[in-house]
Amino acid sequence: MVKSRLLGRNTLSSTVIGVIPKDPAQDRLDDDMTNMHSIGTAAVVVQITGTNWPRPAYTLLVTGICRFRIESLLQETPYPVAMVTQLDKLPGEEIDNAELLALTENFREQAAKLVDMLDTSIPVVARLKKMLDSLPSQHLPDICSTIVKASYAEKIQVLDAVDLTERFKKALPLLVRQIEGLKLLKKARNEGKLEIVTRREVGQPANMRNVFRKIERVAEDEDDDNQDDVDEVTDLEQKIKACGMPPHALKAAMKELKRLKKMPQHMPEHAMIRNYLELMLELPWAKSSKDMLDIVQARKDLDADHYGLEKLKKRVLEYLAVRQIKAQLKGPILCFVGPPGVGKTSIGRSIANTLGREFHRIALGGVCDQSDIRGHRRTYIGSMPGRIIQGLKTAGTNNPVFLLDEIDKMSTSLHGDPAAALLEVLDPEQNHSFVDHYLNVPFDLSQVLFIATANSMSTIPPALIDRTELIMVPGYTQEEKVHIAQRHLIPKQLDQHGLTAEQLVVPEDAISILISKYTREAGVRTLERRIAAICRAVAVKVLETRSRKKQEKAAASNGGKDEVIAGEDVVKSLDSQEAAALSHPPEMPIVIDEAAVEDILGPPMFEPEMSERLSQAGVAVGLAWTAMGGEIMFVEATRMEGEGKLTLTGQLGDVMKESANLALNWVRANARKIFGENKKDILDKTDIHIHFPAGAVGKDGPSAGVTIITVLVSLFSDRCVRSDTAMTGEITLRGLVLPVGGIKEKVLAAHRAGLTRVILPARNEKDMHEVPNSIRKDLSIIFVSRVEDVLNAAFDGGFPLLKAHLTDIVSKL
Repeated sequence: MVKSRLLGRNTLSSTVIGVIPKDPAQDRLDDDMTNMHSIGTAAVVVQITGTNWPRPAYTLLVTGICRFRIESLLQETPYPVAMVTQLDKLPGEEIDNAELLALTENFREQAAKLVDMLDTSIPVVARLKKMLDSLPSQHLPDICSTIVKASYAEKIQVLDAVDLTERFKKALPLLVRQIEGLKLLKKARNEGKLEIVTRREVGQPANMRNVFRKIERVAEDEDDDNQDDVDEVTDLEQKIKACGMPPHALKAAMKELKRLKKMPQHMPEHAMIRNYLELMLELPWAKSSKDMLDIVQARKDLDADHYGLEKLKKRVLEYLAVRQIKAQLKGPILCFVGPPGVGKTSIGRSIANTLGREFHRIALGGVCDQSDIRGHRRTYIGSMPGRIIQGLKTAGTNNPVFLLDEIDKMSTSLHGDPAAALLEVLDPEQNHSFVDHYLNVPFDLSQVLFIATANSMSTIPPALIDRTELIMVPGYTQEEKVHIAQRHLIPKQLDQHGLTAEQLVVPEDAISILISKYTREAGVRTLERRIAAICRAVAVKVLETRSRKKQEKAAASNGGKDEVIAGEDVVKSLDSQEAAALSHPPEMPIVIDEAAVEDILGPPMFEPEMSERLSQAGVAVGLAWTAMGGEIMFVEATRMEGEGKLTLTGQLGDVMKESANLALNWVRANARKIFGENKKDILDKTDIHIHFPAGAVGKDGPSAGVTIITVLVSLFSDRCVRSDTAMTGEITLRGLVLPVGGIKEKVLAAHRAGLTRVILPARNEKDMHEVPNSIRKDLSIIFVSRVEDVLNAAFDGGFPLLKAHLTDIVSKL
């Protein structure tokens, strides 16, 4: 087991008495006899092997007899002699203690288990197994402690245990530990971490020691890994207790930590539990950011970041004011609905900056799996938390500003409906205990400020709309776009293109031309792209000017010899226009006028076409609301010989087709009071074709009824509709004009198109307060309640018959 020093020698009986050093680092006792351990072993020499060449080397095979204690040292030279006392019993004595008998049986069972785990095809292992069956019980702990991995101190404790019961108690844990180590060894061998010991390597009895050394090396590595794992588990436990989890989360985390402690490191579930605990540690259970609640400064910041959007900024300031009065306020669920490019996403970031909170954006466009919101259950391979929990982990606080972008563009699939999963997230009465499938414990989302954005409400489930506070974000007017371009877009593009205000100036007239002739949108994205195109063109001119000055300077330094040659080379490499520009470089700053805009961007994309399109009967201008904002819509009609058939084209929806049939039947029913008593059925031997241009764009909605009636009346009366008038509204069979939605967007679309008169339902007069005063001053708004009012306003001079009919109705009343 260990190296020893012979204290006495009896050559006749071949008995040796040996002791060991106290310090394992000092294996010789020749220099210091005081280093002897007080307890030694008496043994009988069974076999001596060795050789005298090249130097003497012998090996003794001994059998232990008993323990002894050194009482006194009698002689040190030429060899030590000491007085000793026998400690334990000699072989052959009986064991009659009941506790000792139970320990003996348990120990023998564990020893048999240890030997069974070894390869019995090895002769040494086979002999050891046979020896255990006939080995006296009092020798079991001594023999087994020599074949297991144990430290020097642990083996000393077994040697010092004179009482047999105590010796069994000291050796049994070492035996059990070795069995566990062999189990890990077997697992490691199956995973290819340890090369299997072959018969050739351990074929000789003397190599049994090498087998155990190899086992010990693997066990040491496992012990090192286990020690590191224990340190990590202890560190995890300390972090869990210190991270401020609520009681229910702390209970779940400690339960998983308890499982982790009992689980071997190489099991796949070990890494999964550790990842779960690390996620729980990284979540901001009790970490929140302090709001900077200065209502005056918040108003200034919002006005500086965004021009217009008064309704939206008013609601945000109201939330900030209430938050300043009452700190514990549940975060509202705001939903900004409006066309692209009006600043829905950017104002969410401005709100976060104003509040001093973290900002996190979650893009929901195209999401079709509810696990993106609620996460995957941990029973699945590759499971992970949902985007809400991941966003909280990224933000690092429990009260960030979450922007749920494009909630109207989610879809359903076999994996569930993500919009339904959002119902709990966006419900202020439920999200205080939101449960992610991966986390599986409630998390409080009530302090999170959720902001959702959408282009259209039509694709958002009604239940989801009910849980949000809708704030409509309409498009910008031309004046607002001019201010936005001057304050935000132009400085931004100058910075991105490396230009300065001393190099490029875009006056207000040029911006107005860009807005009216090169863009037709509710937002400002296309306007920003047009400004970027101007900046790129100016950047080319700036570099050409620098190159020209360098050439002139180089030519001047050479005495003008190379000036003519260089000029000819440049002119040859450019066309005539560019050569002229180089010969007369632009002065700085470059001022963009209408000619420069057309030269850079090409001919205008949008030209007034009202007078051209409305110069013939059977054409009228309607107003429509789309996800891109308000749009004008031409409606055309023509007639031909036929059998009274109605044809509708332009990719119309069912609602608009019904409106067309309704309008036609109203005109037929009221033909006499519109066209006179002698007017026959308008469909008599006549087919009618109604067309909505831009057939590639789908059209649907209940707001085209008055426009279709006006077109049909214009067609059959052969009178042109006023070219400065647009209209919107739905009708009934009795001729009533019903209100419609999207009034502000439609009015802005008419204003962008250059129209000056708009016909609206009388019940929509309440919606005009949303239209800016500058727009209302430029437009003449006509409110109507019946179809007759629409026709009288749509044609110059109205319809005489309709006027007389209306006069009769008024006189009867």
